Amino acid sequence: MERRGAGLAALGALGRRLLWALPAYAAGLLGLGAGALVLALALYAGWRRRRRARERGLRLAARLQREEEAAVRAAAAAGLGAARGELPAWVSFPDVERAEWLNKILAQAWPFFGQYMEKLLVENVAPSIRASNTHLQTFTFTKVDMGEKPLRVLGVRSHPGAHKKQILLDLNISYVGDVQIDVEVKKFFCKAGVKGMQLHGMLRIILEPLLGDVPIVGALSMFFIRRPTLDINWTGMTNLLDIPGLSSMSDTMIMDAIASYLVLPNRLLVPLVPNLHEAAQLRCPLPRGVVRVHLRSARDLRSKDRFMGGLVEGKSDPYAVLRVGTQVVTSRVIDDNLNPTWDEVYEFVVHEVPGQEMEVELFDKDPDQDDLLGRMKLDFGEVLKARVLDEWFPLQEGGQGRLHLRLEWLSLMSDASKLDQVLERNRSIVTKPDPPSAAILVVYLDRAEELPMKKPGKEPNPVVQVSVQDVTRESKVIYNTTAPVWEDAFRFFLQDPVNQDVDIQVKDDPRQSSLGSLSLPLSRLLDAPELTLEQPFQLQRSGPGSRLYMKLVLRVLFFDPPENGAPSPPGQPDPPASTGGTQRPTHASPHPQFGTEHVLRIHLLEAENLIAKDNFFKGVVRGRSDPYAKVRVAGRVFRSRVIKEDLNPRWNEVYEVIVDNVPGQDVEFDLFDKDIDKDDFLGRCKVPLRRVLSSRVVDEWLPLEEVKSGRLHVRLESLAPSPSAALLEQVLHTNSLLQPARGEELSAALLSVFVDRAADLPLRKGSKPPAAFASLAVRDVSVKTKTCALTTEPVWDEGFSFLIKRPHVESLELQVKEEGGQPLGALSLPLPQLLASEGLALDAWFPLAGGGPGSQVLLRAQLGVLVSQQAEAGAGGASPAGGDAASPPAEAPGEEECGAGGLRQRLLPPDSHPEPAEGPLGRLQLTLWYHRDERKLVAIVHGCRKLRPAAKELPDPYVSLVLLPDRSRGTKRKTSVQKKTLNPDFNERFEWDMSLEEASRRKLEAHVKSTLSFMSREKEVLGKLHLDLAQVDLSEGGTHWYELREERSSP
Repeated sequence: MERRGAGLAALGALGRRLLWALPAYAAGLLGLGAGALVLALALYAGWRRRRRARERGLRLAARLQREEEAAVRAAAAAGLGAARGELPAWVSFPDVERAEWLNKILAQAWPFFGQYMEKLLVENVAPSIRASNTHLQTFTFTKVDMGEKPLRVLGVRSHPGAHKKQILLDLNISYVGDVQIDVEVKKFFCKAGVKGMQLHGMLRIILEPLLGDVPIVGALSMFFIRRPTLDINWTGMTNLLDIPGLSSMSDTMIMDAIASYLVLPNRLLVPLVPNLHEAAQLRCPLPRGVVRVHLRSARDLRSKDRFMGGLVEGKSDPYAVLRVGTQVVTSRVIDDNLNPTWDEVYEFVVHEVPGQEMEVELFDKDPDQDDLLGRMKLDFGEVLKARVLDEWFPLQEGGQGRLHLRLEWLSLMSDASKLDQVLERNRSIVTKPDPPSAAILVVYLDRAEELPMKKPGKEPNPVVQVSVQDVTRESKVIYNTTAPVWEDAFRFFLQDPVNQDVDIQVKDDPRQSSLGSLSLPLSRLLDAPELTLEQPFQLQRSGPGSRLYMKLVLRVLFFDPPENGAPSPPGQPDPPASTGGTQRPTHASPHPQFGTEHVLRIHLLEAENLIAKDNFFKGVVRGRSDPYAKVRVAGRVFRSRVIKEDLNPRWNEVYEVIVDNVPGQDVEFDLFDKDIDKDDFLGRCKVPLRRVLSSRVVDEWLPLEEVKSGRLHVRLESLAPSPSAALLEQVLHTNSLLQPARGEELSAALLSVFVDRAADLPLRKGSKPPAAFASLAVRDVSVKTKTCALTTEPVWDEGFSFLIKRPHVESLELQVKEEGGQPLGALSLPLPQLLASEGLALDAWFPLAGGGPGSQVLLRAQLGVLVSQQAEAGAGGASPAGGDAASPPAEAPGEEECGAGGLRQRLLPPDSHPEPAEGPLGRLQLTLWYHRDERKLVAIVHGCRKLRPAAKELPDPYVSLVLLPDRSRGTKRKTSVQKKTLNPDFNERFEWDMSLEEASRRKLEAHVKSTLSFMSREKEVLGKLHLDLAQVDLSEGGTHWYELREERSSP
């Protein structure tokens, strides 16, 4: 055998060598020369070498990643001694508990859970399915395998319950399982099943009631507050849907039904003690309240209808879908309108607050597939807190425009003392499509006994139908019994409980014959204690002992307005504006929300432990990802740059957006891997905007959701405008220090403008008044008001806000135009006028240039300085420890200090050292600072004063910087050249990537130089500065003047 193996090896080696001769044979056969053969071999050798180097690099990267992951896990396991940035995400959220202990229990118990599920499906679920449909009488489960991947709990959060006998737990669960369930319907030779499933969402578990005996907890109630993300990999679904009775369904409908079954008001009740009396109430408890939603209007929606290949832009046909758990309503469609008005009212039952949300989606109605125009979400906890919310809500997730909603919280009252007041208020509300409700009825259907048998020897299949007016609810079917137990509950809205009845029919499935009926006037409930009836009811047209055990609970829906008073009843027109006189107002009258906006500063720092999406050789070799982030807030979308091949990217980008205090808004972060075709999803996270506004600064590592690993480091800061210019210089100075290398300049102020009205606009086309609107612009940002038709005194009553970078030099440009675009007048308002005004505000009539002789506009403009946390800290330590503050000396005659240079000097912080007297070689002004977030040493070269020329001609100075002891090109920086001046202003920023410890060991050497001539490469040194950074407080970022020395002098 050994000889045979050696012979085969020799033959193999000979064959490989003969293959090397194949290219030479092919070249001779094709008539190619030796040069072509050598070129081909060289290309092959180069390709092979490059491929081996790439594979070696990928193996090295995979090994480094494994080592890094092991190091991070070891540091996390070592406890809280590691740095905060290296700890797992649960450490950053004190109210979320790490659930690794629970995951270990689930992993060990998962095989036994699979045995339980197999027994449950085969012994309980399969018989119910066979009895539910005559076509499914041969339905069986042929395989039930829950797989090896258990459910994972990503975090546990505990909440106080509504009362002392209740504990609430929220579990963030993620299941990516290899489950396999096969079913068969032998009658139709049909096989189908499930092979793989994903489930992600927030599961709430209620431990209630708490008992004074073991097991302490009486039952567990489980449900999803919001619809979870569910994805099922079906097998044979087409065959299953071909069965009669199922052909009208689709896989999407089945998925929706499964997902809805998991969401409120549906609950899974697991009793832990026998004969639990509160089982029905726990399975369907009384709601916490009812929210009445007035869907009023929307504005500035996106146009989705386009014609002629997109060349002609049309409008949209919007409609709204409102969703609260399984409660879904749809508004009517408004054709061809980007500012639709619905004026519709809907009512939703609220079970869990806070936690339960309302989601509103706007769509454009199309013949094929409707286009999404935007969506918004609102937690009902905000409505409960405010009692009434009447706001314009910004559309998020890619949408633009705003949605006007009014939401009222209706409390449930257990007495009828205020029923007449509720009915009287409801009569004043004009609503559609349905009148407002005055009460809610909950029917707890427990059981029945001694039902009649319509056929001798055959027990019925009872089902109950409960009706109030034209609304009918139906219970589940209980098969083959005269004493069914339903333990079900139904809810009804009542418009007039005094004159309404509840009708109950007990039927034998398939609902052809009646087993008994009952009609009960609801006025009986109004006289009952706590509006509740619980007793057995004798069925009519049934057996002599046939009784139905029920509990009926009525609750009056009472609107309790807030203490400051509620707005006028909805559905009634607003009172018209007074037009009784000719006296014009002297001041603008903005709405109460004007000027209350905040500026949200979003610092996208870094991410770590992202998923590698770029894999090679069918996943054998793990690559990396090219991550980028999308940030969504207040209808705005920001996109970061792409970081190539990095699972721990650092962006260090800053975005700013104007936000208001409307509840229900989130700051959303989505991470993607940039690819040539379709970008891969790397995870998402979000922060409630209300949390940032209340705490002002949120600086956290956020765990990424819907993925296996990864977290994102962001810093969010809410900046409230301050009507004082005292800290403006400090703000500008701090912004220059915080300014990232990429991105727009940070904003120093917020400008709010309320355009009230105009007067005496010029007539157009003879005596015809214009249809006028106003456009406002600051820099490259422009907005416009609505158009007021055919009047010389239009009233707009609209407010706008602008981000201001440099208040000293910017201005507000306003133009009043006719609908066709012809100008009717213009106004230019320099912002320095606002800085010089009391309260940084102007409220008056302003003349319009280029209009009529009396054309003017009434507006209010107010400026608010955006003071960040760092600016406050810098201002707090601004005063010197001792000594008197000196004022800057006056400029000497002949010194150059004009326009831009003088302005830049005024932007320096108030605590800067005053400009010193003239030195031998002049002075250099520097700011040195270490940026901890970006881990960079920052130097800002402001300018020089009183340089000494080496010749008769004025020099062309610039400043060069180098970090010693390294004199390589990587540490060198230099400013631009200023022409012919002894007092140059640079205001240029330079950065070096290094740690604070390394920066403290460096020395900064600065040379002020001048170019001798255009043709010469020689430089004239005007002065030198040598700084030991260990002697500089880099954490404070101070600005100082430094004396320049001779080039040959020692440091």
